[in-house]
Amino acid sequence: MDADGKEKAREKEKTNGNEYASKKENTDGKKYANEKENTSGNEYVRDKDNNAEKIKDDSKNEKIVRSVLSLMIKTAWKEKPVLFVSYLGLFFAEFVNSIKKVLLPKFLIDELMLVMNGTPVSAHMNKIVLYTALIIVIEFGASVLSSCMRRIKVSLNEWFNGYFEVTIAGQAMGMDYEHTENPDALDRLNKAKEGISWYSGGVVGILDSLYQMILNAAVLMSVSVIIFIKCPLLIPLQLAALIVMSFYNAKNNKIQEENFLKLAKSNRVFGYILFRIVNFKYGKDIRLYDSSGMMHRKAQELTNEMVEGWRNEAVKTGRNWLKINFANSLRDAISYFYIGYLAVKKIISVGDFTMCISSSSEMYWSIHRIISFGMDIRKRCNYAYQFLLFLEYPAAMETGDKPVKSGEHVIEFKDVSFRYPRCGEYALKHVNIKIKAGEHLSVVGLNGAGKTTFIKLLCRLYDVTDGEICIDGINIMDYSDEEYRKLFAVVFQDFQLFAFSLRENITFGEQSEDEEVERVLRQSGFYDDAVELEKGLDTIIYKSFDEGGVELSGGQQQKTAISRALYRNAPIVILDEPTAALDPLAEHDIYSRFNSLMDGRTAIYISHRLSSCRFCDHIAVFADNTVKEYGTHDELLEMEDGIYANMFKTQAKHYESA
Repeated sequence: MDADGKEKAREKEKTNGNEYASKKENTDGKKYANEKENTSGNEYVRDKDNNAEKIKDDSKNEKIVRSVLSLMIKTAWKEKPVLFVSYLGLFFAEFVNSIKKVLLPKFLIDELMLVMNGTPVSAHMNKIVLYTALIIVIEFGASVLSSCMRRIKVSLNEWFNGYFEVTIAGQAMGMDYEHTENPDALDRLNKAKEGISWYSGGVVGILDSLYQMILNAAVLMSVSVIIFIKCPLLIPLQLAALIVMSFYNAKNNKIQEENFLKLAKSNRVFGYILFRIVNFKYGKDIRLYDSSGMMHRKAQELTNEMVEGWRNEAVKTGRNWLKINFANSLRDAISYFYIGYLAVKKIISVGDFTMCISSSSEMYWSIHRIISFGMDIRKRCNYAYQFLLFLEYPAAMETGDKPVKSGEHVIEFKDVSFRYPRCGEYALKHVNIKIKAGEHLSVVGLNGAGKTTFIKLLCRLYDVTDGEICIDGINIMDYSDEEYRKLFAVVFQDFQLFAFSLRENITFGEQSEDEEVERVLRQSGFYDDAVELEKGLDTIIYKSFDEGGVELSGGQQQKTAISRALYRNAPIVILDEPTAALDPLAEHDIYSRFNSLMDGRTAIYISHRLSSCRFCDHIAVFADNTVKEYGTHDELLEMEDGIYANMFKTQAKHYESA
């Protein structure tokens, strides 16, 4: 039933219920008729809904299993086909060993019984030795071969885990920036990471279950022939027990899947807190503000929440396991009684008795494993499907394909308004501004006025809610993302350096001559400090992975980030308060030097220190989430009671009094 059908059904229930209430005081006959009509109608709708949902769920699960199995098989075959060689070797070892356990003891016991019944030992000694040797050789050979094949699987499992981690990381880095602040996307990321690894077992975990189904199907076909000939009544008994056990196994799998989805967010938050506790980057704040207690309390609360979820899962599945164990015990008792009866009546030999017992056990467990691993595949595939869902996570923004033409670029905001996703208030409202090619613009305003949002929209980290942003008269949504972002070199206030070498933090892996890197270090004012580092440009930043790494000061980090922007040599350069950790003189020095380097390039500066605005062509003053004032430094100072004039005079008084 589709959504409209369900809604109509719910409305029908509600209407019938209301009619019943309004007619409660009517005659008994009418009352009885209304109740009967309502009850029958509601039950019919509920049954129909349940059946429709069940069919829909079954169809969805089949699709999930097919898509995940296809992915795992194709990935294994493409990346590490030796995995299938290990499964072939394992199949040969385990299949032969299973058949050995059923047949050879029967032959050995029959020979021994003949000797015990008076037949000369010499007549049967060769067979006794042969069967005994075969048991030992097959057992030992199967054990060695299985051990070797499992070692191969373990090593490949680690490789595939790394492969999927890299795939997830690549997808996360390539997603629209908006998703990095979207709780749903972050939860989906966590589900993908956990679902494709320890919950599903990844490629090896899922293919192991498929392998077990194939192995046990082969064993089942072999022992079924023996049982059909020697003790056929065992077949319906095994099937009856399996129906009961499979029912409760399915319930357990559903309970585990529901708990996995329920705890996904708790796991993500728990990981976040643990990361903050052990990351030395946050050591100063944790110690100076004595926040370790709060961190531990939050971690403990989340631990308790997860433990409670697992406890509830264990309680619910435990009840089902009791029923499964009872059914299994009852099956064993009836099987032994039936086979023992055949042996006592001499319908089968003592050797046949052991063979039937073994065959009965193998048949039951083979069917049980086929069903159990079938359910296990379904469960594991549902976990791993979170990985596929993450890879298919919808883009937040549409991308164009137009190339960016070379030459000068004109930027224009046309009545742009914007509000962040899941937020009702506008961060920017009716912004109109035009930035000519080669112009230097300073953007100022109080915190929260929308300055950084303005830059995010220009860089197309978000799309505008209303209006449009154009470059060279073309809406930026029509450009190819890859080409469009090459226009910009940006240093945000919350820029990030990585635990790589100084060179890699500037060039991001591009091949470059030392002279080029040194040039931008001189331009940013960091060269003198950089040459003093023990390994020069190859010095690792931070001590996360290298004891010889260096911890740069705040100012050195900002100069490194500015060097990165200069190295990119983009036509539009943006500095979003990256010099906040520097003193006013150092900031003014960097901005002055930077401004001289931007000759011919468009530059946009955001700074709270208004003295840095003097060298800019124009200044845009943001207030109340829009551009309130626009002009040159001198023009804005002349505006009576102007926002910029008041801010500048206030800062000037502060420095004069100091």
